[in-house]
Amino acid sequence: MLVDGMAVLFRAFYATSYSGYIRKTSAGLPTNAVYGFVQYFFDAIDTFQPTHVVCCWDMGSTTFRTAQYPEYKGNRGEPPEELIPQFDLVKEVVAEMGIPNVGLRGFEADDCIGTLATRMSTEPDVEVLILTGDHDMLQLVSEQVKVVIMKKGKLNYAVYDLALLLEEKQLTPLQVIDMKGFMGDTSDNYPGVKGIGEKSALKLLLEYETVEGVLENLDKLPKGIRTKIESNLDMLHLSRDLATIRIDVPVECGLTECIWELQVETATRKFEELEFGSLVKLLQA
Repeated sequence: MLVDGMAVLFRAFYATSYSGYIRKTSAGLPTNAVYGFVQYFFDAIDTFQPTHVVCCWDMGSTTFRTAQYPEYKGNRGEPPEELIPQFDLVKEVVAEMGIPNVGLRGFEADDCIGTLATRMSTEPDVEVLILTGDHDMLQLVSEQVKVVIMKKGKLNYAVYDLALLLEEKQLTPLQVIDMKGFMGDTSDNYPGVKGIGEKSALKLLLEYETVEGVLENLDKLPKGIRTKIESNLDMLHLSRDLATIRIDVPVECGLTECIWELQVETATRKFEELEFGSLVKLLQA
């Protein structure tokens, strides 16, 4: 199981802070996101029973994507003040539980996950699960790789394999990328082809399969759609490239390094330090 650390941490922060109450230690250190992260993590472990676990992280806001397109994710404000000290803290907790933390400056967690998922899925008899809330990850679905999307509420998951992706989204994994090329991504702040939304993008891909297929048949498209695409060709190609998760990042983590075996003693010590009383009981159970 490859865990999208930031996706789980942000989800945990907002799920536990919306009421205005932020869990803190007696010394005043905010811990609500880390506490929630650990709960989500153990829920997923209980549900999917993985034999190996890795946690992947973003390592700063500057990546090759911001070099390509400086406005990439430029619409995002600073993280909440109470969350900032928890970025390093959660990695400490993960390490104390006995799980490798993987990340590389210049790349996103998605790229590390894509690389490890692709590499590990070539091993015989290995099935890879990606735990995330990010639908961009659906491009990584394959015969050996399933993407587990965390939905609202506890223990509520959508497990995407090739069949469910096709049934629910009408897409293949590669078409997930081409969709983003056409429609862009408002949360990541790149526009795609201005004037083409999800419905139009899906219609184009159902008919012509790929971006290339659409471009080869421009003369068959309604004039309005054709004009939009011709006016935004460069952004179409750039948006598709920004949406593409890299699978060749120079990160290393082999199967022998990530065997899941909870380090109860060190985890207990860390949880006690952070005053996670009920989670200490969970560990010992």
